[in-house]
Amino acid sequence: MASETVASNFEPSLWSTFFIDYELKPLQRSEEWMRKRADELKEKVRTQLGTCEDIVGKMNLVDAIQHLGIEHLFKQEIDNTIRDIHTSEFTSSSLHEVALSFRLLREHGLWVSPDVFGKFDGDDARLSSVIADHDTRGLLSLYNAAHLLVHGEPELEEAISIAKHHLESMTKDCDLNPVLANQVNRALNIALPRTCKRLETSLFISEYEQEEGWWRDLYTYVGLNYARDRAVEGYLWSCLVFYEKDLSFTRTFVAKMILLVTVMDDTFDSHATIQECRQLNSAIQRWDESAVTLLPEYLKKFYRELLRNFKVLQDQVTDNDKYRVTYTRKELQKLSTYYLQEAKWSHQRHKPSFRDQITLSTMSSVIPLLCVSGTVGMGNVVTKETFEWVASRTSAIVASAKIGRFMNDIAAMKRGKNKGDVASSVECYINEHKVTMEVAIDKIDSLIKDEWRTVNQALFEDRKLFPVVEQLVNLTASMAFFYDDRKDAFTFATHLQDTIESLFVNPVPIQTIYYIS
Repeated sequence: MASETVASNFEPSLWSTFFIDYELKPLQRSEEWMRKRADELKEKVRTQLGTCEDIVGKMNLVDAIQHLGIEHLFKQEIDNTIRDIHTSEFTSSSLHEVALSFRLLREHGLWVSPDVFGKFDGDDARLSSVIADHDTRGLLSLYNAAHLLVHGEPELEEAISIAKHHLESMTKDCDLNPVLANQVNRALNIALPRTCKRLETSLFISEYEQEEGWWRDLYTYVGLNYARDRAVEGYLWSCLVFYEKDLSFTRTFVAKMILLVTVMDDTFDSHATIQECRQLNSAIQRWDESAVTLLPEYLKKFYRELLRNFKVLQDQVTDNDKYRVTYTRKELQKLSTYYLQEAKWSHQRHKPSFRDQITLSTMSSVIPLLCVSGTVGMGNVVTKETFEWVASRTSAIVASAKIGRFMNDIAAMKRGKNKGDVASSVECYINEHKVTMEVAIDKIDSLIKDEWRTVNQALFEDRKLFPVVEQLVNLTASMAFFYDDRKDAFTFATHLQDTIESLFVNPVPIQTIYYIS
């Protein structure tokens, strides 16, 4: 007797004839246009890979290309870049960057010892608690990189265990960036090196579109909504001074300094109590993670990010530039001290003399900080002698600071004062000389003209100083751009809308470029 056929319980096809009958939607663009556009974009990526000199920048670019699933289009360029990363003397103190380097090199078949992670161990030879508690991106990078372990690497097994424990805790943190939270959850399910590339690409594309950039990530994370959100304006300011193509790193570095200082300034001026001002300044002077305990809760994230950003920037520059980053940090510490003194005057309702007000407000100007930070990335153009001139607050730099302060103070008479602003130079002149506001402004306008002469004089003092003096002139001119016509265009950014659109949004007409060339 024939055996009975056993009925199977397999589910029917979910799709049936869906794909057989499926008709493609009409293309919004022609195939020819899309091929041409794709070729343009591929060439742009090749140019980026070929011209990027920063090791961290190269790593991030390769990583993004791999995530997007287009590495096969740039195989030779990526091989060359990976070789550059492998042969470079990479000494970063960022866990994320070290782990990224480790993963990229191992993924491409180049051996890297797990010893590179030893620098992040605490006293008990385990991952430092400071990193474990606060560096989500670094932990995620470590977790993914450690999954490329081979036999006999217990340190990487432990790294996976520790990173997983902390990442699981962090996913419960409502402050975690949504894009980063998605990546953490995905990795905890299947680590990146064990994920099918095409599936990762489909998920990463939507996340890549949501990436908000350095400032948005920082501003959202620290949560200090009382501070001015001026990322575009800060970058514009930097572009006005450091516009040359080969100063892209300098431009970015200075823009970051402007934005970090803006948060500091608004904290001291507009939000913090006098006690909180003292606590913030004390922490900034100590410049150590342990100093976070001095701060009120709402400033702890900002302080950690301040330290972390300087650490990352220090790692990104060449050895010749590292001391310039250190000097930039020292200038920021000085600035904090002067901000605190202004806060004390405001708290005490002190009305300084015109001379005393100018002395302090010149020191609390951001100009000296921007001058020093503007040397970062300029390479050998800035000699030791040149840097000493920039860092010593010469008469030309002080003159530039006075111009910025005077113009800001005149604009402040129109816009009104912030909560914690100390009496301005205009107010002090009025009080001391018993004159009208118009008379005081006329006097300060004449002082601005005189200080410009001091700035101009520096152009002819020493030819070797010309590159940095030229930038000082540009920086001083930027003060006039932001504060001319009795306005404060940095604070009230609607004044800049047309300018920003003309520079960054609306392309220059082709006919104009033709005639210029």
